[in-house]
Amino acid sequence: MKILILGSKGQLGCCLYDQLNNSGHQLFFSSRSDIDIGYFEITRRKIFDINPTLIINASAYTDVDKAETEERTADLINHLAVANIASICRDLNCWLIHISTDYVFDGTSSLPYKETDQTNPQGVYGQSKLMGEESVQASGCKYLIFRTAWVFSEYGNNFLKTMLRLGETHNELRIVDDQIGCPTTAHDLARVMISILPHIETEGLSSGIYNICSDSSCSWYGFAIKIFRLAEEMGYPAPKRVYPISSSEYTFKTPRPAYSVLDCAKIYKNFNIEPISWEKGILSVMNKL
Repeated sequence: MKILILGSKGQLGCCLYDQLNNSGHQLFFSSRSDIDIGYFEITRRKIFDINPTLIINASAYTDVDKAETEERTADLINHLAVANIASICRDLNCWLIHISTDYVFDGTSSLPYKETDQTNPQGVYGQSKLMGEESVQASGCKYLIFRTAWVFSEYGNNFLKTMLRLGETHNELRIVDDQIGCPTTAHDLARVMISILPHIETEGLSSGIYNICSDSSCSWYGFAIKIFRLAEEMGYPAPKRVYPISSSEYTFKTPRPAYSVLDCAKIYKNFNIEPISWEKGILSVMNKL
């Protein structure tokens, strides 16, 4: 299969490279310097030249706080450029895998969100991602939209790497304990996506939205505690004390979902996917670091 990966320098793009590089597929890894999706006609021409069977769109504007003041840029990358990519996929009759987020929900639920639950993003970032989803669905292309959450890996900037960095310089840390989600390694996300490729090759599936994240939830504080416990075991420096705090004690420019746990039963059932463990994911990533 001829696969084009957009956003190849991001966390997911790097993990897809690690896992697909010797897969036998014909691969095109494209960073922003190769295909800047913000330029629609250039993007269309370059993708038509490649003529892929599948496009994996791992590119996104992900700075939740800056999105509030850079609304046009967030909308360009997360919505309008996605609409353009989806229309290209329709015209080429190729599949699109698009990555979305738990931020399309408002976080007021007390139960894990299913794919069919009402969306209600609370900030520009979440709204731009939801509009990107809707543009894919309206395009007429063949698509899979994967909503994920709290992604971390040995690549790029993420919570785990931030904690390890702060552990080197701080004896005490205060971490928010009233926001609940499902940490997910980019490697696990990539593995799930790759396991679905045979279904795309045989045209044995329909378009749809799927949740992909770890099988259990925690707070940012709980996530940090697990990171530092493993860090100490592996010889990393760690703070002597880590205190739980409420969201009200930490200044966020943009509201975060208080509860953004995703229900992954649909993808487990439809594709026989094994549940993902974020605890094992931490160990795997720290071994790679």
